[in-house]
Amino acid sequence: MLKYLWFFTFLIPLSLCSQEQLEGIILEQNNSNEEMPLSGANVYWQNTSVGSITDLDGKFKIPYNRTYKFLIVSYVGFKTDTIEVSDSNFIKHFLKPTANLDEVTVTSRKQATQKSYLQATNTFTVSSDELLKAACCNLSESFETNPSIDVNFSDAISGTRQIKMLGLTTPYILIATENIPAIRGASQAYGLSFIPGTWIESIQITKGTGSVINGFESIAGQINAELQKPSTDYGLFVNTYAATNERFELNTHLNTAVGDKWHTGLYLHGSMLDAKHDVNDDGFLDMPLYKQVNILNRWQYTNAEKGVVSFINLRYLNDRKQSGQTSFNPDTDKLTTNAWGSEIDTDRFEISTKLGYVNPELPFQSLGFQTAFSHHKQESYFGLRVYDIEHNSFYSNLIYNSIISDSRHKIKTGVNFTYDAFKETVADDNFDRIDNSVGGFFEYNYDDLEKLNLTAGVRVDQHNRLGLFVTPRLHVKYSPWGKSALRGSIGRGKRIANIFAENQNLFASSRQINIFNTGGEIYGLDPEIAWNYGISYLQGFNLFGRNADVAVDFYRTDFQNQVVVDWENPQEINFYNLEGESYANSLQVEFNYNAFEGFDLRTAYKYYDVQTAFLSGKQQQALVPQHRIFVNTAYETPTNEKGAQWKFDATFNWLGKQRFASTESSPVQFQLGEFSPTVGTLNTQITKVFSPKFELYIGAENITNVRQDNPILSPDAPFGSNFDSNFVYGPIFGSMYYTGLRYKLN
Repeated sequence: MLKYLWFFTFLIPLSLCSQEQLEGIILEQNNSNEEMPLSGANVYWQNTSVGSITDLDGKFKIPYNRTYKFLIVSYVGFKTDTIEVSDSNFIKHFLKPTANLDEVTVTSRKQATQKSYLQATNTFTVSSDELLKAACCNLSESFETNPSIDVNFSDAISGTRQIKMLGLTTPYILIATENIPAIRGASQAYGLSFIPGTWIESIQITKGTGSVINGFESIAGQINAELQKPSTDYGLFVNTYAATNERFELNTHLNTAVGDKWHTGLYLHGSMLDAKHDVNDDGFLDMPLYKQVNILNRWQYTNAEKGVVSFINLRYLNDRKQSGQTSFNPDTDKLTTNAWGSEIDTDRFEISTKLGYVNPELPFQSLGFQTAFSHHKQESYFGLRVYDIEHNSFYSNLIYNSIISDSRHKIKTGVNFTYDAFKETVADDNFDRIDNSVGGFFEYNYDDLEKLNLTAGVRVDQHNRLGLFVTPRLHVKYSPWGKSALRGSIGRGKRIANIFAENQNLFASSRQINIFNTGGEIYGLDPEIAWNYGISYLQGFNLFGRNADVAVDFYRTDFQNQVVVDWENPQEINFYNLEGESYANSLQVEFNYNAFEGFDLRTAYKYYDVQTAFLSGKQQQALVPQHRIFVNTAYETPTNEKGAQWKFDATFNWLGKQRFASTESSPVQFQLGEFSPTVGTLNTQITKVFSPKFELYIGAENITNVRQDNPILSPDAPFGSNFDSNFVYGPIFGSMYYTGLRYKLN
């Protein structure tokens, strides 16, 4: 029944009854008394979710109701004005630059994490201000202060951080950079650590299946990282980082203008950890030794008169990791039983382009074209097991945007093409293959500019292994009253499970690998297909005269087919097609409150019910806590006349008990209980901003020094039949302290 619901969206009329409109123009008056239109200014009615944005000529249209009295106009770099409105006559208004004011009174401030009351999708934006609340050395560490994303280590050896959304792991989340799918295929396990945190301008997180524009693979949600732009980033930016675990990082951005229309940026990242730590004395490194060099050259072309903007990105990555026993020496012990060790050597090259055109005469018409090529080569071994993968990928996407009748009816349509060539070696077995697909999509958005916003999309793809299939998705938002958003969504996702690339932690064990070949197209298995649907409600209100909001959402993912990763036999890991029921239920309740000037409180409770039909019966997925509590507090002192201020941030995470995969058939000394203990961790950071150019930060992770003392089974016999590092439920290293500085120069 669910797969047909999307069809009924097209029964909604494409035009509704007309309503009274208020029109106007927003301008800047410069020193020569010339009237300059302000494009992109925000215009909205006070205490409502009814708003609009000015076009290239500074003009706007907004629904008018005689109960609306005050119109708010805001634009970055200008004083926010409140206009009293008594009728629907045309408005011509000038905004004043803040630099021309003798005195500026700040009555509100931009939130580091912004939720939208207007969009149909359940999307929120994490700004660079939010990312600076923690060390945020790479994308995998960018979600520590966000309650919607769960972060944990995948195993006790590789040091890889794994993220989850709606109770599902990274492969079920479409992760993109600037709307180009980025973390997929060979980069699935370690790719989040390949994007430095300082390169990120903002992150958009969408719960549910998201848009059809970016592909058919998204099931649990979409994460899009927008990178820093050479035209708006600092001319020089330097960030250094040093931690007590002897981890060091250096990030440098160099941006400059090349003529009137070109800007270029060179982004350099280097990081290393070369000290051995074994806090729990099990003979294994608590975290891998590694060195990473990451270089991005970014070119931006902007021609506002012709409506053209373009980006060209060139990137090279070299990443080297070593893990295993503290006594392991790769020069003498590699692929021997002298000592258990692992090395993961990755080289990656990327080139991507984006071209956007906006019709200067009809700004609602635009055309975008994206291409991306990547070469990813990983050579690795884990003890006596060799795993190598080479992945060449090409992606292209052509998107056309326009309207039907008026700006309330928007459409997006286009085509994309994807090509993936894999060369994969597991021990002596080769799993080479080529995947390619071509697809077309159409997405319709209706926005009555007051209460209803609807996005309905469908795409059709032809894949050389998956065949011809349809992907429908629907998102609806309704605002029953001011500062409210009631949302519902439903959508289908389909994907290929790259079972080895996505589960490389299995190699850090002595488990036998079994694939139950049923004649499918990929490893003998069928593709994964799932429906995701959910409902959410966001309500903003005033509490004791301060801004607050409450958000509640519930999502369910139902798998029609799933490649089950079965850890329930401690001597084996089994891959097979789902036979029975598999689903993930996620409930989140979040409360945010600006308690007093400069102080923000964010709290959340999450409940997960993630069940899968294993060979041994239906059970809760292992190492997924059913209950989680999150608390974040942030305080900023007022900025003085020199631009100096203090910033304080603290985050508490509590995880309920987590089920261990069965160890009943193991010898008694290697058997674990059914559940892990609960875990609570506290992170904090203090930043001193000396001036707009310079700031110093210090922080601590896991202040309470919570540690899992025995994360590895049978560490004394790593080549024996009971060795396993995949029972990690909490921190291994304990407390860690760090410091760093940031220098910015325009």
